[in-house]
Order: sequence, then structure tokens, then C-alpha cells
Amino acid sequence: MELLDFARGPALAFALAVFVLGTLWRLVGVLLLPRLPDRSPARAGAPAPWLAALRTIVRRMWPRKEFAHATLFATVNSYVFHIGLAIVVFGLAPHILFIRNLTGMNWPALPSNLVYGVGVITLAALVAALARRLSHPVVRLLSHGGDYLSWLLTTLPVLTGLLATSHLGARYETLLALHILSVAAFLVWFPFGKLMHAVLFAFSRGATGVRFGHRGVKA
Repeated sequence: MELLDFARGPALAFALAVFVLGTLWRLVGVLLLPRLPDRSPARAGAPAPWLAALRTIVRRMWPRKEFAHATLFATVNSYVFHIGLAIVVFGLAPHILFIRNLTGMNWPALPSNLVYGVGVITLAALVAALARRLSHPVVRLLSHGGDYLSWLLTTLPVLTGLLATSHLGARYETLLALHILSVAAFLVWFPFGKLMHAVLFAFSRGATGVRFGHRGVKA
């Protein structure tokens, strides 16, 4: 119980503070980057900046047709584990209770067996993503320690959550403590690694869309 008390007490509180402050720090840093004004006149028929940004964010949710076939597995697998993570985090009753206690927000939970099944599929997709990173020569060459750490800290909460739900490997209290500690590690790392792309992708794609839209280019 001491480990569990530490995990859901000081460890989780510290992780949440780092997550919130670190994320805000990264966002402020991005928003305060110096920008050179584009003094060229907009092309005829150029969309409004917000519309150009939104179009690019949506369009780049799927690769261009020239690359769709070559990247089909990576794209589909990425959607599987991203959507799976969202379902597990926001669909399981204990997670919703935690979010309600933290923020006051509440919504109906999904059936536990459904979330458990989604968790298994999510874990399999994460393992497949690692296998591709290790086996694809170009992806392996471009990968570094931060990529593997981000994968590990994303996978551990899913794995430990499934183990705790199944009561496999140790006492439930120990498995729950390990699950909470893995979530805390994820939250601490989130603002400083590539996991931050979950927030920053909209800024980068939006900026590209605004720039290309001003010039009459389809992003």
C-alpha cells in the first residue's frame, strides 16, 4: 500500500504539475517565436488564413495519394493505436472518475470488456509500430533514443493497465501502483519529447497551410 499511496499521491501530483507547466511552457515558446511578416500580396482567390490552416490540418490527416500505398501500414497502424489510446483513456470508468475528480468533467463510460479489448488491440498496434521502426532501414536510421523512450512510456501504461485489469503477475495493489507510476512517467516526459506532437501538429500544419494558402499553393 505504501507504493500505491506514493504513486497516486506525490508521484501523480508531481507528474501532473510537470505536464501542465511543461506543456504551457512549450506552447508559449512556440507562440512567441519571431515571425517575419509576409509582405507579398495574396494570390487571387487565396482563402482566409484560418480556412487555409484548417484545410491543411484536415488534408494531412492522410498521406497524399502518391505516398498512400507505400505508407499504408504505418498510417493505418498509427490510427489504430491513437484511436485506441483515446478510447482507453476516455472510455474506461476508473479513468473517467479520475478525470472528474480532477476537472469536474464527466461522461458515460464504455463497457469494461470493450475497453479491455481495445486495449489489447492498442498494445498489439504499438508493438507493430516498434517492429516497423526496427525493421525498416530508413525509419531505423532516423530513429534515436527519444523515439524509443516515447514508445516505451506510451506502451507501459497500456501494458500495466491490462495486467492490473487481468490481475496478472502480482497483487492488484502493486499492479495498480505500477500502472499509475507509468502514467506519471508518461506525463513527465510528454512536454519534452516527441509526444508533444499531439499538441504541436496543429500549429505546424496550420502555419504551413497559411503560408501556402497565401501563395495560392495547395498544401
